[in-house]
Amino acid sequence: MKLMVYSHDAFGLGNIRRMLAICEYLLQTIPGLSILVLSGSPALHSLRLPAGLDYIKLPCLSRDRAGEMGVTFLDTSLEETVNLRAELILSAIQHFRPDVFLVDKKPSGLLQELQPTLKYLEQCAQSPAHPSTQLVLLLRDILDAPEVTQSQWERHGYFEMLERLYAQIWIVGSPDIFDAPQAYGFPEAIAQKVRFCGYIRRNPGERPRPVMRQEMGLTPADRLVLVTPGGGADGDRLVITYLDLLASDHSLAQDPALKSLIVCGYEMPLAQRQMVHRAAAANPQVEVLDFSDDLISLMDAADLVVSMGGYNTVCEILSLRKRAIVVPRLHPVQEQWMRAERMAQRQLFTALHPDHLSPSTLAAAMQHQLQGDLPPMAIDLDALPRIAQMTAALLPGAVKPFAVPSSCFLPTSPCLAIANP
Repeated sequence: MKLMVYSHDAFGLGNIRRMLAICEYLLQTIPGLSILVLSGSPALHSLRLPAGLDYIKLPCLSRDRAGEMGVTFLDTSLEETVNLRAELILSAIQHFRPDVFLVDKKPSGLLQELQPTLKYLEQCAQSPAHPSTQLVLLLRDILDAPEVTQSQWERHGYFEMLERLYAQIWIVGSPDIFDAPQAYGFPEAIAQKVRFCGYIRRNPGERPRPVMRQEMGLTPADRLVLVTPGGGADGDRLVITYLDLLASDHSLAQDPALKSLIVCGYEMPLAQRQMVHRAAAANPQVEVLDFSDDLISLMDAADLVVSMGGYNTVCEILSLRKRAIVVPRLHPVQEQWMRAERMAQRQLFTALHPDHLSPSTLAAAMQHQLQGDLPPMAIDLDALPRIAQMTAALLPGAVKPFAVPSSCFLPTSPCLAIANP
């Protein structure tokens, strides 16, 4: 049984990390499954890849803070590079012949690069001589503001494409947080294909909290703050604001029990990383890492997380039930703020609007979180077992997925009702 996964990855690590979490769970629970991932992530080789999974690395494309696309490394035009990626994807699907093709976020791919592959699959579906490939679109909970998303989908012909080519649409979110079909105006024929899966519960890290804290030299009285801007491409302002707070005369900065760990992120530009290291060098209470492939262990060891609002980071915070301050990005899409605002209303963490970010507002939010109770467990985190069940139903000859032992995951709240189970 073969699954192919497409993850375009032009900005940050969110898409590929989310898809790899899904792939790892599927390999654990569906015997006999092989997965081939197509990704443009420059960090793919640095991430932990499970047995049973291989990948084809697509040439890197990048998106700047204004949303403009470009070629990351090759001295080729954007058109040439997109054409090369499109040919690689088409060749892969022709030779791998997957039973299921799981497409992340964009029904026709980044800059329409899936169009040749979709045309090929449509032709194959009309010929009994070719094996059938089921197309599934995976969407995170929120894409962007409704008016922006609906306009983009209409302009690119996504609604017609989904109705004609895709078997199902899986949303890794809950309608009580954000009802995407309603907000984005899905036609009824497409809304019928939607399956709300819940959010993705993240596995505990490689090292348990007591072990991690001991390795870091922390005492039971120490309070560790982990600062993580995700991939780091646009997170330097959050980190520098935090360091400015520690350099101030605020009582938090004078607290000898407050320890800080900053993880810059794989994609933080060199100049910004060097600035962070210089700013932190004078404070013995602060440690800076450029990157960690086991960030969730560090998060588990922390008493407070200060982060941006990407989907994966939020799921890790919720899975570990961490006190957290989330400072989302606003551009080029509003997804992070929309998610943070809705979850903050449920008191799952504190959301701090980036326009209001300053050392003083950050300090007030930190004091509120450190003195408050643990957040409630009031959100559905059972996306992975649902995705496994739905994947198995599309694979010819697949047996019912194995149940992963509950010891592999942290406790959660009772499941919320989902639409179209």
